[in-house]
Amino acid sequence: MRVTSQIMAKPAERIRAIELRKLGLSYREIRAEVPVAKATLSLWLRQVGLARAQRQRLTERRLAAAHRGPEKLRVQRLERVAAIHDAAREEARDRIQSRDILWAVGATLYWAEGAKAKPWRSGTEFQLSNTDPTVIVLVRNWLCRYCGVDDADILYVLYIHESADVESAKKHWMELLSISDTRLRTYFKRHNPSPGRHNVGRTYHGTMRLSVRKSTALVHRIESWIKGVAEYCGVV
Repeated sequence: MRVTSQIMAKPAERIRAIELRKLGLSYREIRAEVPVAKATLSLWLRQVGLARAQRQRLTERRLAAAHRGPEKLRVQRLERVAAIHDAAREEARDRIQSRDILWAVGATLYWAEGAKAKPWRSGTEFQLSNTDPTVIVLVRNWLCRYCGVDDADILYVLYIHESADVESAKKHWMELLSISDTRLRTYFKRHNPSPGRHNVGRTYHGTMRLSVRKSTALVHRIESWIKGVAEYCGVV
């Protein structure tokens, strides 16, 4: 009884909805002209068949809508990145004019040792690896001072050969960086039975990698700083 009343209610609207459906319009398009509940519209139109051309039109519209979502997000991401680069270029000019040496050194170290965004990998986050403790400490201080990074967002990873004195190396880095063992992750490098390396013995403490959580925007910012330094040096 309820179904019958829904079918018979608003006869003019029902007839118009059926006409529009036969023209190949989607439910969204029909409801823009015939404002009824989606459930009511579905009930009215469930017996309405569509020609091949009409089905093709609806399929094409669904595919186009599916592509618009990712494309809109891509455009928004590019706009955000462009805004970051614009602001960072201004910042780089100010730092260079003020002869801020520590800022320039940090940017240059990341230029040489840091992870860079690639056309096929735009979501790169901040990563810098080095065996030199001085470089690691300097870059960490630089991150906090110039990049506004909270120490809690810095991740520490030690890469070291299994044959090394691992516990001594971990203690070395923890004392140097004033971090607890819970903040230091350790990974072992693949064993090479005939290594051609000289970083062995008591002075070998492995390679330390600094990473920063959720730092893709920071990497874009640093990229523009690096470009500013390169332009000042006349190499681009």
